[in-house]
Amino acid sequence: MGWSTSNIPDLTGKCAVVTGGNGGLGFETSRALARAGAQVTIAARNLAKASTAKTRILDEIPAAQIEIRQLDLSSLASVKGFAEDVLADRDSVDLLFNNAGVMGIPELQTSDGFEMQFGTNHLGHFYLTYLLLPALLRADQGRIVNTTSSARDFAGSYDLSNPHMRDEYKPWVAYGYSKRANLQFAIELNRRLEAAGAPVTAFAADPGFSNTDLQSTSSKISGGLSQKFSATTVKWWGQSPAEGALEQLRA
Repeated sequence: MGWSTSNIPDLTGKCAVVTGGNGGLGFETSRALARAGAQVTIAARNLAKASTAKTRILDEIPAAQIEIRQLDLSSLASVKGFAEDVLADRDSVDLLFNNAGVMGIPELQTSDGFEMQFGTNHLGHFYLTYLLLPALLRADQGRIVNTTSSARDFAGSYDLSNPHMRDEYKPWVAYGYSKRANLQFAIELNRRLEAAGAPVTAFAADPGFSNTDLQSTSSKISGGLSQKFSATTVKWWGQSPAEGALEQLRA
Protein backbone atom coordinates (compact mmCIF):
# COMPACT_ATOMS: atom_id res chain seq x y z
CA MET A 1 0.00 0.00 0.00
CA GLY A 2 1.63 3.25 -1.14
CA TRP A 3 -0.29 5.43 1.26
CA SER A 4 0.93 6.46 4.75
CA THR A 5 0.04 8.85 7.54
CA SER A 6 2.29 11.43 5.86
CA ASN A 7 -0.48 11.76 3.26
CA ILE A 8 -3.01 12.95 5.84
CA PRO A 9 -3.76 16.64 5.20
CA ASP A 10 -3.72 19.32 7.88
CA LEU A 11 -6.74 18.64 10.10
CA THR A 12 -6.48 21.74 12.29
CA GLY A 13 -9.95 22.77 13.36
CA LYS A 14 -11.50 19.42 12.44
CA CYS A 15 -13.37 17.39 15.06
CA ALA A 16 -13.00 13.60 15.05
CA VAL A 17 -14.79 10.96 17.13
CA VAL A 18 -13.13 7.53 17.35
CA THR A 19 -14.96 4.69 19.07
CA GLY A 20 -12.56 2.26 20.74
CA GLY A 21 -9.81 4.85 20.46
CA ASN A 22 -8.17 3.51 23.61
CA GLY A 23 -6.41 0.58 21.94
CA GLY A 24 -5.46 -1.24 18.75
CA LEU A 25 -6.60 0.29 15.48
CA GLY A 26 -8.54 2.99 17.31
CA PHE A 27 -5.51 4.16 19.25
CA GLU A 28 -3.37 4.36 16.12
CA THR A 29 -6.17 6.23 14.34
CA SER A 30 -6.53 8.68 17.23
CA ARG A 31 -2.78 9.27 17.40
CA ALA A 32 -2.48 9.92 13.66
CA LEU A 33 -5.44 12.31 13.67
CA ALA A 34 -4.06 14.19 16.68
CA ARG A 35 -0.67 14.48 14.99
CA ALA A 36 -2.42 16.06 11.98
CA GLY A 37 -4.02 18.68 14.23
CA ALA A 38 -7.54 17.31 14.68
CA GLN A 39 -9.53 17.65 17.88
CA VAL A 40 -9.98 13.99 18.84
CA THR A 41 -12.62 12.49 21.08
CA ILE A 42 -11.71 8.99 22.24
CA ALA A 43 -14.95 7.14 22.97
CA ALA A 44 -14.37 4.11 25.16
CA ARG A 45 -16.14 1.91 27.68
CA ASN A 46 -13.00 1.58 29.82
CA LEU A 47 -12.08 5.10 30.93
CA ALA A 48 -8.92 3.98 32.74
CA LYS A 49 -7.56 2.46 29.54
CA ALA A 50 -8.69 5.54 27.60
CA SER A 51 -6.86 7.79 30.05
CA THR A 52 -3.67 5.80 29.51
CA ALA A 53 -4.11 6.14 25.75
CA LYS A 54 -4.57 9.89 26.07
CA THR A 55 -1.42 10.17 28.19
CA ARG A 56 0.59 8.18 25.63
CA ILE A 57 -0.53 10.47 22.83
CA LEU A 58 0.19 13.64 24.82
CA ASP A 59 3.65 12.35 25.76
CA GLU A 60 4.41 11.99 22.06
CA ILE A 61 2.40 15.00 20.82
CA PRO A 62 2.27 17.60 23.62
CA ALA A 63 0.08 19.95 21.57
CA ALA A 64 -2.50 17.26 20.83
CA GLN A 65 -6.13 18.25 21.36
CA ILE A 66 -7.61 15.09 22.78
CA GLU A 67 -10.38 14.20 25.19
CA ILE A 68 -11.93 11.00 26.47
CA ARG A 69 -15.62 10.26 26.94
CA GLN A 70 -17.33 7.12 28.13
CA LEU A 71 -19.30 5.10 25.61
CA ASP A 72 -20.71 1.59 25.97
CA LEU A 73 -21.94 0.55 22.53
CA SER A 74 -23.83 -2.38 24.03
CA SER A 75 -26.20 0.07 25.73
CA LEU A 76 -28.44 2.33 23.66
CA ALA A 77 -28.87 4.56 26.72
CA SER A 78 -25.09 5.00 26.90
CA VAL A 79 -24.92 5.77 23.17
CA LYS A 80 -27.65 8.38 23.54
CA GLY A 81 -25.97 9.99 26.54
CA PHE A 82 -22.60 10.10 24.78
CA ALA A 83 -24.08 11.68 21.65
CA GLU A 84 -25.98 14.28 23.65
CA ASP A 85 -22.79 15.27 25.49
CA VAL A 86 -20.84 15.59 22.23
CA LEU A 87 -23.59 17.63 20.58
CA ALA A 88 -23.75 19.94 23.60
CA ASP A 89 -20.04 20.72 23.23
CA ARG A 90 -19.53 20.51 19.45
CA ASP A 91 -21.46 22.36 16.77
CA SER A 92 -20.12 20.01 14.11
CA VAL A 93 -18.33 16.68 13.80
CA ASP A 94 -16.10 16.23 10.75
CA LEU A 95 -14.99 12.62 11.17
CA LEU A 96 -16.73 9.67 12.81
CA PHE A 97 -14.79 6.41 13.05
CA ASN A 98 -17.09 3.52 13.97
CA ASN A 99 -14.13 1.37 14.98
CA ALA A 100 -14.81 -0.36 18.31
CA GLY A 101 -16.01 -3.93 18.51
CA VAL A 102 -16.03 -7.36 20.10
CA MET A 103 -15.07 -10.58 18.34
CA GLY A 104 -15.78 -14.30 18.63
CA ILE A 105 -17.22 -14.15 22.14
CA PRO A 106 -19.65 -16.56 23.85
CA GLU A 107 -23.36 -15.89 23.49
CA LEU A 108 -24.30 -12.79 25.44
CA GLN A 109 -26.96 -10.12 25.19
CA THR A 110 -26.70 -6.35 25.30
CA SER A 111 -28.61 -4.43 27.96
CA ASP A 112 -31.34 -3.99 25.33
CA GLY A 113 -31.62 -7.72 24.59
CA PHE A 114 -29.68 -7.88 21.31
CA GLU A 115 -27.07 -10.50 20.48
CA MET A 116 -23.88 -8.91 21.81
CA GLN A 117 -21.69 -8.88 18.70
CA PHE A 118 -24.40 -7.62 16.34
CA GLY A 119 -25.70 -5.25 19.00
CA THR A 120 -22.28 -3.76 19.78
CA ASN A 121 -20.51 -3.83 16.43
CA HIS A 122 -23.43 -2.77 14.26
CA LEU A 123 -26.52 -1.58 16.13
CA GLY A 124 -24.61 0.57 18.62
CA HIS A 125 -22.71 2.26 15.79
CA PHE A 126 -25.87 2.57 13.70
CA TYR A 127 -27.58 4.46 16.53
CA LEU A 128 -24.50 6.59 17.23
CA THR A 129 -24.28 7.59 13.57
CA TYR A 130 -27.98 8.48 13.54
CA LEU A 131 -27.62 10.67 16.61
CA LEU A 132 -24.45 12.44 15.42
CA LEU A 133 -25.64 12.89 11.84
CA PRO A 134 -26.92 16.46 12.40
CA ALA A 135 -23.43 17.51 13.53
CA LEU A 136 -21.82 15.64 10.61
CA LEU A 137 -24.15 17.45 8.21
CA ARG A 138 -22.99 20.80 9.63
CA ALA A 139 -19.36 19.99 8.77
CA ASP A 140 -17.84 21.21 5.51
CA GLN A 141 -17.26 17.65 4.32
CA GLY A 142 -18.22 15.10 6.93
CA ARG A 143 -16.97 11.53 6.75
CA ILE A 144 -18.19 8.35 8.41
CA VAL A 145 -15.87 5.33 8.43
CA ASN A 146 -17.08 1.87 9.47
CA THR A 147 -14.51 -0.81 10.29
CA THR A 148 -15.45 -4.09 8.61
CA SER A 149 -13.58 -7.42 8.41
CA SER A 150 -12.97 -10.23 5.93
CA ALA A 151 -14.87 -12.41 8.42
CA ARG A 152 -17.97 -11.04 6.69
CA ASP A 153 -17.29 -13.39 3.77
CA PHE A 154 -17.44 -16.58 5.83
CA ALA A 155 -20.65 -16.09 7.79
CA GLY A 156 -23.15 -17.46 5.27
CA SER A 157 -26.60 -16.00 4.64
CA TYR A 158 -28.54 -14.02 7.22
CA ASP A 159 -31.53 -15.70 8.81
CA LEU A 160 -33.74 -12.63 9.03
CA SER A 161 -36.36 -14.60 10.95
CA ASN A 162 -33.83 -15.00 13.76
CA PRO A 163 -31.42 -12.05 13.53
CA HIS A 164 -30.06 -12.59 17.05
CA MET A 165 -29.37 -16.30 16.51
CA ARG A 166 -31.49 -17.56 19.41
CA ASP A 167 -30.78 -21.27 20.04
CA GLU A 168 -28.38 -21.45 17.08
CA TYR A 169 -25.58 -19.14 18.13
CA LYS A 170 -22.10 -19.57 16.65
CA PRO A 171 -19.45 -17.03 17.76
CA TRP A 172 -17.65 -16.57 14.43
CA VAL A 173 -20.85 -16.55 12.38
CA ALA A 174 -22.25 -13.84 14.64
CA TYR A 175 -19.06 -11.84 14.26
CA GLY A 176 -19.17 -12.22 10.49
CA TYR A 177 -22.79 -11.06 10.40
CA SER A 178 -21.91 -7.94 12.37
CA LYS A 179 -18.95 -7.10 10.14
CA ARG A 180 -21.03 -7.61 6.98
CA ALA A 181 -23.63 -5.30 8.47
CA ASN A 182 -20.93 -2.67 9.04
CA LEU A 183 -20.06 -2.83 5.34
CA GLN A 184 -23.65 -2.85 4.09
CA PHE A 185 -24.54 0.02 6.40
CA ALA A 186 -21.75 2.15 4.94
CA ILE A 187 -22.75 1.37 1.35
CA GLU A 188 -26.45 2.07 1.83
CA LEU A 189 -25.88 5.13 4.01
CA ASN A 190 -23.55 6.59 1.41
CA ARG A 191 -26.11 5.91 -1.33
CA ARG A 192 -28.79 7.77 0.59
CA LEU A 193 -26.51 10.66 1.51
CA GLU A 194 -25.46 11.05 -2.11
CA ALA A 195 -29.06 10.93 -3.31
CA ALA A 196 -29.97 13.66 -0.82
CA GLY A 197 -27.05 15.85 -1.92
CA ALA A 198 -25.68 15.79 1.63
CA PRO A 199 -22.11 17.01 2.33
CA VAL A 200 -21.26 13.74 4.10
CA THR A 201 -19.66 10.58 2.70
CA ALA A 202 -19.75 7.12 4.29
CA PHE A 203 -16.98 4.55 3.85
CA ALA A 204 -16.08 1.08 5.06
CA ALA A 205 -12.48 0.01 5.68
CA ASP A 206 -11.03 -3.48 6.16
CA PRO A 207 -7.86 -3.52 8.31
CA GLY A 208 -6.96 -7.07 7.30
CA PHE A 209 -5.30 -9.46 9.76
CA SER A 210 -3.98 -6.98 12.32
CA ASN A 211 -2.29 -7.83 15.60
CA THR A 212 -4.42 -5.93 18.09
CA ASP A 213 -5.79 -6.76 21.53
CA LEU A 214 -9.08 -7.85 19.92
CA GLN A 215 -7.85 -11.42 19.45
CA SER A 216 -6.35 -11.76 22.93
CA THR A 217 -9.50 -10.35 24.53
CA SER A 218 -11.62 -12.77 22.53
CA SER A 219 -9.44 -15.67 23.67
CA LYS A 220 -9.63 -14.66 27.33
CA ILE A 221 -13.40 -14.21 27.31
CA SER A 222 -14.30 -17.34 25.38
CA GLY A 223 -11.47 -19.76 26.12
CA GLY A 224 -12.34 -21.47 22.83
CA LEU A 225 -9.76 -23.25 20.68
CA SER A 226 -10.50 -21.19 17.56
CA GLN A 227 -10.14 -17.96 19.53
CA LYS A 228 -6.84 -19.13 21.02
CA PHE A 229 -5.62 -20.13 17.55
CA SER A 230 -6.52 -16.68 16.20
CA ALA A 231 -4.75 -14.94 19.09
CA THR A 232 -1.62 -17.03 18.52
CA THR A 233 -1.41 -16.84 14.74
CA VAL A 234 -2.00 -13.07 14.58
CA LYS A 235 1.16 -12.57 16.65
CA TRP A 236 3.14 -14.39 13.98
CA TRP A 237 1.39 -13.36 10.77
CA GLY A 238 -0.62 -10.25 11.61
CA GLN A 239 0.38 -6.75 10.61
CA SER A 240 0.89 -4.07 13.25
CA PRO A 241 -2.04 -1.96 14.50
CA ALA A 242 -0.44 1.09 12.85
CA GLU A 243 -0.43 -0.71 9.50
CA GLY A 244 -3.99 -1.96 9.98
CA ALA A 245 -5.24 1.54 10.79
CA LEU A 246 -4.03 2.95 7.47
CA GLU A 247 -7.13 1.75 5.61
CA GLN A 248 -9.57 3.62 7.82
CA LEU A 249 -7.32 6.66 8.03
CA ARG A 250 -7.19 6.83 4.24
CA ALA A 251 -10.98 6.56 4.12
